Amino acid sequence: MVNTALITGSYGGLGTCFVGIHAERGGDLILVGRSQAKLEAQAKEVEEKYHVTVHTIAADLSAPEAAQNIYDTCKSNSWTVDVLINNAGFGGRGDFTRERTMEQDMSMIAVNIETPTRLMKLFLSDMVKRGSGKVLNVSSTAATLPGPLQAVYYATKAYVTSVSNAIWRELQGTGVTVTALMPGAMRTGFADTGGLADTKLFSNAVDPKQVALDGYNGMLKGELNVISGLPGMQKPMMSLAPMFPKKAMLNFVYNQQIAGSADK
Repeated sequence: MVNTALITGSYGGLGTCFVGIHAERGGDLILVGRSQAKLEAQAKEVEEKYHVTVHTIAADLSAPEAAQNIYDTCKSNSWTVDVLINNAGFGGRGDFTRERTMEQDMSMIAVNIETPTRLMKLFLSDMVKRGSGKVLNVSSTAATLPGPLQAVYYATKAYVTSVSNAIWRELQGTGVTVTALMPGAMRTGFADTGGLADTKLFSNAVDPKQVALDGYNGMLKGELNVISGLPGMQKPMMSLAPMFPKKAMLNFVYNQQIAGSADK
């Protein structure tokens, strides 16, 4: 059955990968992002390449009314959302009290937490009524521990994983599932826009294509969490992290995120 996926942050990094995966399988799309011009260019390219139907919705996801406007647009056009991929999000390196502004961090909370939560509130009800639907929330391995120099970002991803897992349990027996994708550092625009490109944390960043595929397939299976994109020793280190003394782990994460640490 051909279904329709709504993907936020569709024209950057991981979002572009999700779009290609879904379209390649014959699925229609609703692309959501800030720039109408970029959305239209992406829609044209995808329609020509995959011969699927693509709709676009331009929205500033930091605005409190964004989710309701997206939902209302889908309803008014009779677009059924079978798959919701809350992919849009951003981070930003800097000391919480001395470098990060109030606007930066409140906007991050809005995009990473508030809007995905509102979208789930709106679209999940329809999915449950139909008895089918899939949600994929892009979280991060950052959800597993606090992140000095990215304090708010790590906290937003802890929320995303926690709320996704709780709703996954609540939805049992409805035919609807929520999956959290927890990637490691990836080679996307995230590092550049967040001021993290020259840090140790991103020195071994991976290609997002496999991460997107792992997340998409895990979503189809209704998995709880999908961890992907951890090179080398990062995967065993992540599983052992809860056993390390908290202060030592905080120092380790701090040092990984100092500007210029990639060369040290």
